[in-house]
Amino acid sequence: MSVPCLLTTQWVEEHLSDENIILLDGSHHLPTTGRNAGTEYSERHIKGARFFDIDGISDQTSDLPHMLPSPSDFARKVGDLGIGDETHVIVYDTVGTTGAARVWWTFRAMGHEKVSVMDGGLPKWLSENRLVEKEIPAISPQHKTASLNKSLVRNLQDMLSNIDNDLEVVVDARSAGRFHATESEPRAGMRGGHIPGSRNVPFPDVLNEDRTFKSGPEVLAAFQAAEVDLSQPMVTTCGSGVTASTLALALYNAGKQDVAVYDGSWSEWGSRQDTPIDK
Repeated sequence: MSVPCLLTTQWVEEHLSDENIILLDGSHHLPTTGRNAGTEYSERHIKGARFFDIDGISDQTSDLPHMLPSPSDFARKVGDLGIGDETHVIVYDTVGTTGAARVWWTFRAMGHEKVSVMDGGLPKWLSENRLVEKEIPAISPQHKTASLNKSLVRNLQDMLSNIDNDLEVVVDARSAGRFHATESEPRAGMRGGHIPGSRNVPFPDVLNEDRTFKSGPEVLAAFQAAEVDLSQPMVTTCGSGVTASTLALALYNAGKQDVAVYDGSWSEWGSRQDTPIDK
């Protein structure tokens, strides 16, 4: 059974006690913010929610931030959160759009399609005076399987090859300043600029003021305004694969589902000296 990629706060509240639903707090913050998502979860979360650690459930052998884990590692760690193959996973975050979208993409990249994002996240939930708690739920580990859906993931070699064959349009979710190298990167040691041939749709362009997602037509219009050919297969990129997932989710909700994410994103591309860069 397919599930919607976006769910309202009201729907989530009405289904909190459903047996086959598990909520995940997938919050993630840049190092420059000084915020700790795990600590914030322990202080306040929606009833029954578990914490999905984007940095912890990742490839621990990589020097790059929160790269996808192996399917076996993902299955083990997600099973430990009480999630099985038939669980309907609903993700939210404390910002409203970013970490939750990354977790949504991660589940799909690992072959789990029964995953949704609570539109507007915890900020919307709190603005509507819905309840939160501190109690950490008891968890019964479940058996989980996983397999990589390669159609949703791109690596460095894929991106280098695409510069030559131009089979996929690349869209960067970073700010215009970072895209054009007029503002510095938040991570040390990064060169400025963008992947040659890529387009720029900063992720806030697909969001409303309350951090809910814009409608499908509005999202497509934002990409068209950036001269993105929506008839082409697409790869999104950003600083470290988080807000790239925000674009992927917005497009999925708008009906464009052939969108992959460049997992290494600018953390990989911009930290190397052998990758071509435009400004």
